[in-house]
Amino acid sequence: MLTQFQWLHSELSNVCKSLLRAKQLHVWLLKTHLSQDPFYATQIIRLYAINNDISSAHHVFDKTPTRSVYLWNSMIRAFAKTRRFGNAISLFRTMLESDIRPDNYTYACVIRACADNFDFGMLRLVHGSAVSAGLGLDPICCSALVSAYSKLGLVHEACRVFDGIAEPDSVLWNSLISAYVCSGMWDIGIQMFSSMRLSGKKPDGFTLAGLLVGIADSSLLSIGQGLHGLSQKSGLDFDSHVGSLLVSMYSRCKCMDSAYRVFCSIFNPDLVTWSALIAGYSQCGEYHKALIIFWKLNMEGKKPDSVLIASVLASIAQTANVGPGCEIHGYVLRHGLESDVKVSSALIDMYSKCGFLHLATCVFRIMPERNIISYNSVILALGLHGCASKAFVIFDEILEEGLVPDEATFSALLGACCHAGLVKDGREIFQRMKDEFNIKARPEHYVYMVKLLGTAGELEEAYNLTQSLPEPVDKAILGALLSCCDSYGNSELAETIAHQIFKTNPTDNVYRVMLSNIYAGDGRWDDVKKLRDKLTGGLKKMPGVSRIEGSYY
Repeated sequence: MLTQFQWLHSELSNVCKSLLRAKQLHVWLLKTHLSQDPFYATQIIRLYAINNDISSAHHVFDKTPTRSVYLWNSMIRAFAKTRRFGNAISLFRTMLESDIRPDNYTYACVIRACADNFDFGMLRLVHGSAVSAGLGLDPICCSALVSAYSKLGLVHEACRVFDGIAEPDSVLWNSLISAYVCSGMWDIGIQMFSSMRLSGKKPDGFTLAGLLVGIADSSLLSIGQGLHGLSQKSGLDFDSHVGSLLVSMYSRCKCMDSAYRVFCSIFNPDLVTWSALIAGYSQCGEYHKALIIFWKLNMEGKKPDSVLIASVLASIAQTANVGPGCEIHGYVLRHGLESDVKVSSALIDMYSKCGFLHLATCVFRIMPERNIISYNSVILALGLHGCASKAFVIFDEILEEGLVPDEATFSALLGACCHAGLVKDGREIFQRMKDEFNIKARPEHYVYMVKLLGTAGELEEAYNLTQSLPEPVDKAILGALLSCCDSYGNSELAETIAHQIFKTNPTDNVYRVMLSNIYAGDGRWDDVKKLRDKLTGGLKKMPGVSRIEGSYY
């Protein structure tokens, strides 16, 4: 039979996820006067912190007369984990003035808090304090410092800390490798990886994770495949985290066959892994497969989160098949996810692209809470269907609600002007974006303006707008003007624009075909032949297809 003390230790050793249970344990300790013991006080603080009751945790801390370093650390960690960084730093300073000296775990916790708060100045002060306390070379402090400096983008500072350690352990190597990769210095990250292996340290799952997250596109695919091979040789491919990152890596590189093979080899893939596979199929345009994987996820009893549902709805929007979208909408309603702004915004986008503007606006109107993303979604939907005047009404509503329009808001408004041919309104919106809201125009804004002016026959104004931009001008902007020249048969201006595109994109055959079509319209067959002779790569046109799918409406 368990004694009272054995029972108490058993209760405290388990992660108590119930605030009520934590309070019951606290009351029991008060009755037995054990709450004055710093060991039990530390455990109660930990339980309150797990349940996000920081006020009660701080009350226990204040009422404990004898404070151990573990008690101080628990309270500082509780503040830091709930992002009360000011309280964590203040308590740390109070600790420095007490008779209890901070240990390496105290400094590591405060260092992480500085990084999470992006407080570089305080991080330097804490670093200096750790050095003064004789912990400048402590592995736990150094690991926290390397990670903190890396998170703040100060990789060279992280490297200086690393270089000061005689025998860095695997954790430190992993931290620095990850820092270089995440900062875009992939080549140095690989060099550090090679140095780690030469030093006799064996790469683990965290090493591979730090490298895999940096493989952002197919140009680094061969390195990713090499890391995959290393994970198989090391037996790390069975690690669910490594497997998930391999799926993500192959998906980003658009190698979906490889991504699916890795996915199938994972015993129990988590939601992140499912999401990576679905997002990969969506990005590759394989929307049907993305939907199949989503249904499979549901069949296995897993509950997709709002991010995953929004991703799947985006795939459905590209297929313009409203049926699956309605099914997912039903799922959203059954599981009470309609209040999630991401999900509702994705529903608006899906319904509008499937041709059901009324349903899109209904979703918008019944949303309990709206942010700028949801407003942007409905403006985009209205503009897509030629309802520019209603889009302007929504814009006025944004301003009345006190929300701040962003780049996407003006992109949607300019798109609405383009669809409706509202040149005057487009000019006004473009000017207000820069003058009133201090938003710098991005390439997509210029594309809309050039298209709007060019479609209205204002080719000279559109051309002057492109020439006012710093070189090199984005080819999408020039391509929009070239298309307008084609519509109006202005071969001279088309020739000027096309040659400007060819300067920075000499192998781009799409615009050569456009120019040759303009030449053909003018009967300049010799010029057509010259352009056609320069075409490279065997440009082929995808044959058109059509289909009719059943609909719920």
